[in-house]
Amino acid sequence: MPEESYVWLKNHDILSFDEISALVDRFIALGVDAVRLTGGEPLVRPELPQLIKRLAAKPLRDLSLTTNGVLLAEQALSLKEAGLHRVTVSLDTLSPTRFAALTRRNTHGAVLTGLAEAHRVGFPRRMKIDTVVTRGVNDGELFELLELAASVDAELRFIEYMDVGGATRWSMAQVVSRAEILTTLSRYFGEIEPVVEESSAPAQRFRLRDGRTFGIIASTTQPFCSRCDRARLTADGQYFGCLYATSGLDLKGPLRAKASEAELQSLIAQSWARRSDRGAEDRLALRGDRGPLLSANELRGVPHLEMHTRGG
Repeated sequence: MPEESYVWLKNHDILSFDEISALVDRFIALGVDAVRLTGGEPLVRPELPQLIKRLAAKPLRDLSLTTNGVLLAEQALSLKEAGLHRVTVSLDTLSPTRFAALTRRNTHGAVLTGLAEAHRVGFPRRMKIDTVVTRGVNDGELFELLELAASVDAELRFIEYMDVGGATRWSMAQVVSRAEILTTLSRYFGEIEPVVEESSAPAQRFRLRDGRTFGIIASTTQPFCSRCDRARLTADGQYFGCLYATSGLDLKGPLRAKASEAELQSLIAQSWARRSDRGAEDRLALRGDRGPLLSANELRGVPHLEMHTRGG
């Protein structure tokens, strides 16, 4: 959860399923072939499988969803039947006590049950587990998390702790780098080899001696801005080209004002063509002067700067 006092989006500002579908069509027309529903927490959206079904009927190579897993057990089957290709579950710890401290919720057991149910249901593509590694918090659980992932046939992705959104207590000292993660794991598993592949995915993948694979997203210490091809559309229709961007392009306004398909596509295309975001690289260049990106007061004043609003 983000800071205790933060600003919720108003319900009437949130895009309807018709509006989401219409905007996805405009992105597809411009070449987008993969859509991920994230948040926030997408599984709290009423009737979500209806949206999944509509998106699954479109010409998409990949349709995925990222969830905290709390409601996954009760929705996994309906999500699969609606046409969802794969699911990613965010889970940072196997300790119920630590989980409660991180999330401010006592729902650790529900997440584990959700993982098990998603495995039982069997989505068409392999499940993933995302773990943000923070020094002094969960950096001693790397082996156990890999074992959990194996037990539900998921690929684990370790993520370096990033200084975006609600990370207002972030410091570089808390970041466990990709190099450190690999060193730690190699002491336990022996030689680890990189997986050689052509991919625009943010994670670099590795293989253990027993054939298991895992990924590391090293956005903090090894930014990949130059090859990032992702765009983010918030629940209320703001289009962002970068996680670190402090402003976005309003697409909801023109859409509700009955802008034509061509006009909406032009807005998106022009914004993408002007895109010069290098947020993670700019932050890395700060070196010793690098602190949290934003204060808690700034986040409360501009809700779109929160990760739960713009999507991870």
